[in-house]
Amino acid sequence: MSTATGTVTSITARHEALPALDAGVPRQVPGPGDLGPGRYLIVRLGYDERLVRVDAEVTRIGRGFSADLRLDDMTVSRRHAIVVALGGERVRILDDRSVNGTFVNGRPVAEAELADGDVITLGSVTLGYREVSA
Repeated sequence: MSTATGTVTSITARHEALPALDAGVPRQVPGPGDLGPGRYLIVRLGYDERLVRVDAEVTRIGRGFSADLRLDDMTVSRRHAIVVALGGERVRILDDRSVNGTFVNGRPVAEAELADGDVITLGSVTLGYREVSA
């Protein structure tokens, strides 16, 4: 985007998700052997990462106070996305009519099934998805 002074600014720059995490998210980092079976969202900042367990059937992600996973970043909508566990086997992410979109592995989605290793982008915040089996 050009401004009157001729400088160019980027509004699509990617941000690390860790600084955007709400203060209510646990800050402990389980070691590889400490992970129990389950589903996790991975929030990274360089080599530092946090794993947020996704236990509920429905997990709301956004900037608003009603979000289960709150990301304090202006490119994330108040109600940005919903992660839904279907029958214990499948997990889907749904865009919740966000302004900047929901992307899985770089593709814009309204709804998509998640698989271990997927990269989720909400606005300019990037998360990872991890499944650990028993």
